[in-house]
Amino acid sequence: MEKISDLKQIVIKTLDINKAQDIVSIDLKDKSSMADFMIIASGTSSRHIQSLSEQVLEKLKNSGVKNSRIEGKDSSEWKLVDGIDLIVHIFHPEKRKFYELEKMWSELIPKEKLII
Repeated sequence: MEKISDLKQIVIKTLDINKAQDIVSIDLKDKSSMADFMIIASGTSSRHIQSLSEQVLEKLKNSGVKNSRIEGKDSSEWKLVDGIDLIVHIFHPEKRKFYELEKMWSELIPKEKLII
């Protein structure tokens, strides 16, 4: 597998090429042990969100992340692509605004609360 920073760039480029909106990358290394990076993007419709998640999954698998998968298959407003060390959330803009993941994960977390 490629280095995680290279993989992050591949995913961001894939989202950008496929017209994802408001792509944001958040470094989780000092905030959580669940992943190194979280990427958040918006799609314009349920079909666009599904297509974006499938494109990202394909890129992850082609880059050697064989255990990657899509969560939220039944949702038309949100998908999570689990790339093991890289998590990709793709939202409908209204759902993204509701959950405010950027705000939650961008804030500095005191060291005593780091264990997740």
